[in-house]
Amino acid sequence: MILHQPMKIFFMFLSQSKAMNVAAKKWGLKIGASQVVAGKNIESAIARVNELNKQGLTCTLDHLGEFVDSKEEALEATEYCIKTLDSIASSGVDCNLSLKMTQLGLDISEEFCLENMRRIVGTAKQYNNFVRIDMEDYSHCQQTLDILKELRKDYDNVGTVIQAYLKRAKEDIKNLKGTSLRLVKGAYKESHEVAFQDKSKIDENYFNIIKAHLLSGSYTAIASHDHQIIEKVITFVKENQIENSQFEFQMLYGFRTDLQQELVKKGYTMRVYVPFGQDWFGYFMRRMAERPQNVAFALRGLLSK
Repeated sequence: MILHQPMKIFFMFLSQSKAMNVAAKKWGLKIGASQVVAGKNIESAIARVNELNKQGLTCTLDHLGEFVDSKEEALEATEYCIKTLDSIASSGVDCNLSLKMTQLGLDISEEFCLENMRRIVGTAKQYNNFVRIDMEDYSHCQQTLDILKELRKDYDNVGTVIQAYLKRAKEDIKNLKGTSLRLVKGAYKESHEVAFQDKSKIDENYFNIIKAHLLSGSYTAIASHDHQIIEKVITFVKENQIENSQFEFQMLYGFRTDLQQELVKKGYTMRVYVPFGQDWFGYFMRRMAERPQNVAFALRGLLSK
């Protein structure tokens, strides 16, 4: 079941509204977002990661924010990413870093963004940590892969995300053999020219790229709350004698916590994507756009306050 298209379009429109983002900062996390966003600062996020680690879960932290239009903002975001890596190291939590490059100046200058990324990935390397570059909308896809290619000339502790609804995903998987990838279905609204629109085709392509990346011997993060996909992956890795150390499951903070614990008990690596920060509104709206269950989930949280 997916949202009716008009409602999905509405939530995606809200996610890109700067005015609504500004207003949301005044509301705080009072509209159900506190269930899926781990606070506004590093301290609260690290504390939550520590709690999740105690439950057998590993994590990745994402300081929310995107589409900055000044070098000053991008440099501030870069420093915050480095500060987050410092905090992860000093606290001893089991956690990686995820980030969006539009927050680091991708729309200002690719070279400027690459310089910022080198600082972040270099810091992570010193701490023996890993940086995941989130994939954003289609207009940034090739830019993201180009910068990743440059970074991987010097660093092996960086990877990105491939979205199964994009028609180019199969070819990208081939080109990224040996790269640690998070594989997702995709959360942005894209045209039929570049993306599959039919859910069954997206699901089929998703499982196909998972199989291809696993069979290539590459580290694969399967980011899904779909229990059917997860069961198919478990069956596939057993049939093909793929070691558990070559893959992990990933889910969003606050979602399917029962299934997360079930996978931990079965001995699989289960990583929780933990977002935090002041700029939480766009992320929250995209989660609402993805599935009708998420809307009901947020409303329950709001009514319980």
